[in-house]
Amino acid sequence: MAKKQYAVIGMGRFGSSVASALTNLGFEVLAIDSNEQKIQEVVGLVTHAVSADTTDEEALRAIGIRNFDVVVVAIGADIQASILTTLILKDLGVPKLIVKAQNELHGKVLQKIGADKVIYPERDMGLRVAHHLISPNILDYIELSDDYSIVEMKAPQPTIGKNLKQLDIRAKYKCNVLAIKTNEHMNISPYADDIIKENDILVIVGKNADLTNFEIVHAEG
Repeated sequence: MAKKQYAVIGMGRFGSSVASALTNLGFEVLAIDSNEQKIQEVVGLVTHAVSADTTDEEALRAIGIRNFDVVVVAIGADIQASILTTLILKDLGVPKLIVKAQNELHGKVLQKIGADKVIYPERDMGLRVAHHLISPNILDYIELSDDYSIVEMKAPQPTIGKNLKQLDIRAKYKCNVLAIKTNEHMNISPYADDIIKENDILVIVGKNADLTNFEIVHAEG
């Protein structure tokens, strides 16, 4: 089965990072930017790199953009160019369209015009940093919706040696332990009598406010 082909539009810090990461993972990647200098900077990091105005439908047709399985629109500050590019790509029938949004309003517009997935890298990174600051135990933080998230954290000291029934995290914090990772073993849907050990990693889901409360209480752990 042939590997997916990706096109990344906009070679700012985020776009070039995505393009080079995909290339390093072994995928064929086309980097596109209207700025020739930016294309020269990434030409050695990706499979192909071209300079083109992506608000020009004919330019996108000439590149053969419809042949790519996934197109990532990572245009920076120019919201108008981002929206117009997204509209044209959708009209051309790109199979999967992932677009970076500057803010919530921009994101809502992108969703309405057909973006398959809208991402907020600056906001998401800000959330991750904030949660790392709240608790040194936090390894990762994934926002599922405006209200719910998943946190991956090192087992806080007060939880070690106790089982889930004793801790009663659901009743005390209104959060659920989805999994416990011990070394390389992932225990999905752990039982109430499963004991948390030193260096275990907990995967917890809950409302954002409840998760934050749990993090703060165990911040010194």
